[in-house]
Amino acid sequence: MNRRILKVFALSLLMIGTVQMQAQRPTSKEEIQEQKIQQLIKKMTLQEKVGLLHGNSKFYVSGIKRLGIPEWALSDGPHGVRAEMNRHDWNYAGWTNDSSTCFPPGTALAASWNPNLAYERGLVLGEEARYRKKDVLLGPGINIIRTPLCGRNFEYLSEDPFLISAMAVPYIKALQSKDVAASVKHYLANNQEDHRTSVDVTMSERALREIYLPGFKAAVTEGGSYTVMAAYNKFRGDWCSENEYLDREILRKELGFNGVLMSDWGGTHSTVKAALAGLDLEMGTDTKDYNEWYFANPLIKAVQEGKVPMSLIDEKVANVLRVMMKTKVLDSKNREKGSMNTPEHQKAAYNSAAEAAVLLQNNGNLLPLDFSTIKSIAVIGDNATRKHCGGGLSSEIKTLYEITPLEALTNKFGKNVTINFAQGYEKQSFFQEGGNVGQLNTDKVDWKLIDEAVAVAKKSDVAIIFGGLNHDFDTESYDKPHMRLPYGQTTLIQEVAKANPNTVVVIIAGSPVELAGIVNRVPSILWAWYGGMEAGNAIADVLSGKVNPSGKMPFTLPVSLEQSPAHALGNYPGRNLKVNYEEDILVGYRWFDTKNITPQFPFGYGLSYTTFNLDNLSTDKKVYGKDDVIRVKFTVTNTGSRYGAEVAQIYVSDPVCSVLRPAKELKAFEKVFLQPGESKNIELPIKVSDLAFYDEAKKEWVVEPGEFILQLGNSSRNISKTLNIKLQ
Repeated sequence: MNRRILKVFALSLLMIGTVQMQAQRPTSKEEIQEQKIQQLIKKMTLQEKVGLLHGNSKFYVSGIKRLGIPEWALSDGPHGVRAEMNRHDWNYAGWTNDSSTCFPPGTALAASWNPNLAYERGLVLGEEARYRKKDVLLGPGINIIRTPLCGRNFEYLSEDPFLISAMAVPYIKALQSKDVAASVKHYLANNQEDHRTSVDVTMSERALREIYLPGFKAAVTEGGSYTVMAAYNKFRGDWCSENEYLDREILRKELGFNGVLMSDWGGTHSTVKAALAGLDLEMGTDTKDYNEWYFANPLIKAVQEGKVPMSLIDEKVANVLRVMMKTKVLDSKNREKGSMNTPEHQKAAYNSAAEAAVLLQNNGNLLPLDFSTIKSIAVIGDNATRKHCGGGLSSEIKTLYEITPLEALTNKFGKNVTINFAQGYEKQSFFQEGGNVGQLNTDKVDWKLIDEAVAVAKKSDVAIIFGGLNHDFDTESYDKPHMRLPYGQTTLIQEVAKANPNTVVVIIAGSPVELAGIVNRVPSILWAWYGGMEAGNAIADVLSGKVNPSGKMPFTLPVSLEQSPAHALGNYPGRNLKVNYEEDILVGYRWFDTKNITPQFPFGYGLSYTTFNLDNLSTDKKVYGKDDVIRVKFTVTNTGSRYGAEVAQIYVSDPVCSVLRPAKELKAFEKVFLQPGESKNIELPIKVSDLAFYDEAKKEWVVEPGEFILQLGNSSRNISKTLNIKLQ
């Protein structure tokens, strides 16, 4: 009997032990991953750990060969993987197999208002990055377009945080599905290039929470961005790369970010402060000896002296290894192999360019052009022949090809239509990194070129002027000095329009320009952005009607610079290297609509070759609680004769509130493709919590009970239907 009891007891102990072991054993993929991370860290020396936390060349980070950790490869690439650079300088390596697919940049992507295109772009960029053996792609850039002058506006997406979030999240998800880490940038408040490495930005907590942070929040919490790049500037007195509030309190604690926070190139300013604040990876410091970078030997010394705890080093190494594991850097056999410049990639670039085009004006329905009846066209302007993919500094792309507008028009219609080209204006500017001196004194009117343009316009059925900007103006490292069309373009357009009333202006630019001098002089204006490698084909197809334009402006186009809030209040580019965002939450259309200022063209605006009707606005209820979701329903009908797409936009107003609120804010949208006569019933969800404002006193989001107004339209200024709801 005693033996039997002992046997049962022993068996019980064995079962308990087995259960305990199973309980301690990692069960999820994440737990297994974290266990492997800790095992690797335990095998590393301090020197090896620190080697993972700083660059060993311009775009590479050292690996640990004995532990099977390869070198980490990073690359610029918000709209195409940048050409290969030399390891230790900024010159190109001269490779012959590094020509990438070139997409239209950020503002053009946002102008499509089509998140599916953002996802498609992410897939292509991921495939091409993997083909080039890259592990981290630096992008997307999602800073708010605060001023029309910011040199980097073309890389960014919008003035509106909701639109930014809607486009950035699918881009990030798609890119990372190809085993490439996104690096969303620039965190935070990098809204100007002038003095970007020294300016100190101050804003209210409400502006931070409602305008400048939401895009980054969405990128991390919804998109799952594996890395974040700190901005160059200071924020409330501290560099963004060593800002305890931004990096530790918000990014790490509030948003739960456990990926890699990296510096921009040359954006690290300290060892201990940056380490304690949350920076993981130092890149691009301007010191030849990589061992003397802030996160190299000085970091080792800081640990040895007890200024930085070893546990914090381990945390940073864990962040790096976590990103490596998520992108299969340590599992090369099962990693995406990638592809380069496939027909599918080129088609994606074309789609992006075609859907980005915004028809701003079309008096008399001059567009689309009927090339079966047109016998001759005048093609005028430097941008008719200029290629743009190779400009912009860090966003420049060595593309496989780039079709210009003149090339495309000639290839598509040149057999049956006489094409008369005239230069019209010449590029008088030049690029000089770090300052806009190359843009100064570029308003010269060249009457010889204008006379030549007028002559070809007179003998042609239609004149098409390709104007706008180039990457001397839209570029990283400095801002524009003004919003004018350079090189005497306004005079050119006015004179050509006098000679030929059938004049179309195609604006190629990535940021706002003044159009006041031409809107009343020409019947048709098409905003075509920098269209990437397929720019010419996309523009030609829009002009001919093969593609019906469906783009909408992702930013407000002012009549003049003085209308923009930062300039109206005199707080750009700052005073004594300090910029106070005095306009607060009233950025972009929020300013124009709240102050009742009429812009040249409003946010969300864009015409079509067909017509649409937005109707039957309704909701599932009339009264909502704080945890509810508002189901907004409406009908979109193509009332015209062409296939096309309309972007239905839902704005929300809070007319009675304890704090100032914008006249309206974008809260939902959908791009709807319809055949002539076709209708679609659309339902869009809006969380009641998304109608909150940030209460600075309470330090929390607040939805005040009362009446809210839902507004359905196709721009911030063209509202078709409104509906009142009540929040309890």
